[in-house]
Amino acid sequence: MDTSANLTLEKRLAALQEFIDSSRRIVFFGGAGVSTESGIPDFRSTDGLYHQKYPWPPEEILSRTFFDTNPEEFFRFYREKMLPLEAEPNAAHKKLSELEAAGRLLSVVTQNIDNLHQKAGSKRVWELHGSVWRNHCRDCGKFYDPYVIKASAGVPRCTCGGVIKPDVVLYEEGLDDDTLSGAIHDIRSADCLIVAGTSLTVYPAAGLIRYFRGQHLVLINRDATHMDAEADLVFHEKVGEVLRAIKAHPLTEA
Repeated sequence: MDTSANLTLEKRLAALQEFIDSSRRIVFFGGAGVSTESGIPDFRSTDGLYHQKYPWPPEEILSRTFFDTNPEEFFRFYREKMLPLEAEPNAAHKKLSELEAAGRLLSVVTQNIDNLHQKAGSKRVWELHGSVWRNHCRDCGKFYDPYVIKASAGVPRCTCGGVIKPDVVLYEEGLDDDTLSGAIHDIRSADCLIVAGTSLTVYPAAGLIRYFRGQHLVLINRDATHMDAEADLVFHEKVGEVLRAIKAHPLTEA
């Protein structure tokens, strides 16, 4: 239960530091709000992806049906809005990498497809919705990096002639079984779960936090969520602002 509503930011940060210092198996569950400080827009804010005007709603464009029936328009949208390849990790990504190196963080479970956690140095990352950095020919399976997609025109094709599909989970597609199982295993094993940058409205990913049985649940999100009342600590500040203030003490120093 959230008892932090009336605490100052300083006191909430101190409480978060105590949670982290007493934990051995932290899992971080993140959404689009983790990457906004890297210049990648989220989906549902006023200036987010879902509030921009296109001939079709983004949810329709990013569906498997649309990909199969209108691939040229899919890739036009995808190149313009889904490939921020120049983005760099922000303070949140970097702190999580430090916490993993310190032996505190078990893994990152992310709904993002931007590869910024790995770019910051995180090793154990469960990408629930895939990654724009992996692309494969649907016919022969040949791998392509995202720069090939970015530089292509129309529907990108393999040297064998097959269509190259990004390894991202589209609407109407299921999550990868191995990724989902790994994420659930780690969340079940966690003694502290930090949920950040997500409205907790996208399922099945949002439902994974129900597997948490540990001691400390922390929510960091600009807007309130339906889980706020169940958390031990709630922050409505930016994710990077909160995590930047945390020290990644190695276990030997705890």
